[in-house]
Formats: sequence, C-alpha cells, structure tokens
Amino acid sequence: MRWSIKIADIGGTAVRIHVTFLLLLAWIWIANYQAGGTAAAWQATLFILLIFLCVLLHEFGHVFAARRFGINTPDVTLLPIGGLARLERMPERPREELIVAIAGPLVNVVIAAVLLIFLGGTIEPDMLDHLNSIEGHLVAQLAAVNIFIVLFNLIPAFPMDGGRVLRALLAMRLGFGRATQIAASLGQVIAFLFGFIGLLYNPLLIFIAIFVYLAATAEAQTTQIREVSSGVLIRDAMITQFARLAADATVNDAVEALLRTTQHEFPVVGPDGRLLGILTRDDMIRALKDTGLDTPVRDVMRTEIPLIDERKSLDEAFRIMQGRTIPAVGVIDRSGRLIGRLRLQDGAAPALEAA
Repeated sequence: MRWSIKIADIGGTAVRIHVTFLLLLAWIWIANYQAGGTAAAWQATLFILLIFLCVLLHEFGHVFAARRFGINTPDVTLLPIGGLARLERMPERPREELIVAIAGPLVNVVIAAVLLIFLGGTIEPDMLDHLNSIEGHLVAQLAAVNIFIVLFNLIPAFPMDGGRVLRALLAMRLGFGRATQIAASLGQVIAFLFGFIGLLYNPLLIFIAIFVYLAATAEAQTTQIREVSSGVLIRDAMITQFARLAADATVNDAVEALLRTTQHEFPVVGPDGRLLGILTRDDMIRALKDTGLDTPVRDVMRTEIPLIDERKSLDEAFRIMQGRTIPAVGVIDRSGRLIGRLRLQDGAAPALEAA
C-alpha cells in the first residue's frame, strides 16, 4: 500500500504503518497535551498504541489461519480505521473462508478473556465511566475495546469479518456467486446506514461507510469476473500484438517503444524467447532521472514476474494476480517461450495480450 512504512517482518509478513496512522498519533498527543499536559499526552498515546497492538494481533489471526490453507500474506498495514491483512488470494472453499474470517475476532475474544481474568472476571461499571478518558482503568478499557472490536467486525458487511463469515455460511447452500451478491448488497445497505448515522453523530462513520461501500462493490465485481473467467482458457482470450524489448535494449529503446505504442509496460525477452523481466513506465522515468538513456533495460527491469501456461484457465491467472502488486503475468507455451501477457486492466477485469 502506498504511503506506508515497513516497521517489522513477522514470519515472512511485513508489518507496515500508514502515514495517516502516524498523523493520528500526533493529533492524539497534541489534543491530550493541551487538555492535561505531557503526562496525559503520553498516556493517551500509549493507550492508542495498545489498542492497535490488539488490532495487529487480530490481523495475524487471519494471517496464521490463511497459512493453514496455503495462502500467503505479504503484509499487514495499520490504518487509522484499523488493520488490513493483504492475502495473495482468497480461500476457495466456504469452510476455509469461514475459518480465516473468524480467526481475527477470536484473537480479540482471547485477549478480552485474559484481561477480564486479570480484573477478577468482571468489569465494574465505574471502570467504564471514563472509557473515552485517560482517567479510566487501562486494563478495563482495553478489555472493553477488544469486545467492541469483536462486535464491530462481526457486522455482516464487506470487508469486515462478519461479511465474509456471512458469505461463507451462505455459500455452503447457495454457491459462492449468489452468496457474494447477497453479502455485498447487505454490506452496501449497512454502509448507507453508517453514512446516515455519521451525518447525525460522528463524521468518522462517514469515512467508514465509504470504505465499506467501495469494498462491498469491489468484492461483488471480483466474484463476477471469476465466475465469467472460470471456463475460459488463457490462450482463447489472448490478442496477438504487443511490443517487446530485446535483452540488450537500452532505456532509450524503451522510451521509443513507449512513444509509438499505447503500452505502459514492456516484456524483456532473451534470444530463446523466454521472459527475463518487465520494464514499466515508472521504471523508465526512474532510470532517466538516475542513470540516463543508455542504461541497459536489464539493470532496471522487474524480474520477479509470475509465469503461467497458456492452457490454464483465465480464473487461475486472475487468482495469481489478485492481491499482488505486479505489472503483469507472463503467458508461456510448453517450451517456456513467452507468447503473451496478462495484466489487470484499470484494477478490474484481466486484459490478455499475446504475440
């Protein structure tokens, strides 16, 4: 995700903090400093950090559950509205999605239970009188926040866990496509309710409503694409023309190709026709700024490009691309020669091109 800073790597999953989260911490520190001084500012900031530690543990509940089914998670990003675990692909079976979705809230249930045991099994009403204040009991506040996280995340609206739990339960009877349509529609309705309540009480709910609505719409579109593409082979969907660069080409050659075509990225192939890498427009701009026109494209191209056989289904290619920040996927024949490419067109439907 753009504008995020990597702060750690846990078991192969990068932990990132979005810059807006840092702005939130700064705002909380300043607001509490003005209200109660330095001690109050640091205490409030610590409380927020503890909350987001619980959010991070919640996201890693999803991460470890997904790994059980062979799904990798490249990174987890902390945002002011919560955390986001990016899965390379979504679980394909309803039971798997149910387990992955419910794993996050279960982590918060455990955290809340441990904190309640520490408090003697109950939260006294007077401990929650100052829930939004630094004067409250810290452990009780954290327990209450974790209970809130569980209840909020189980609201049946995408992209929250409750929406995925609902979709998984419906899919067991109705099928994945129909279940997604129902869950996404419900998510959009809930987003409108959030927005209406936000206009009356809390403007933050408006931003949450926008996020939920867009995510529910995107989920429905993605499912429709997958259903349409499930019976289509890659070789049947390919078109026949695109420009490529030779292994000994320079950035100058790439710029000329960029100017005479409508492409934004160019496959770099060796003499045997195998894909060596892909050079994007952004790569060209950086090379022009740093090293000049005579830079060999092999020095600035991207090399970690997935390959897929032309006989595979379009749906399988789409799953490879989903959740990954790659410019394209190379399509190859039986001998491993590059014969096409696949990229996400405008972040939605896959667009296939072949030589």
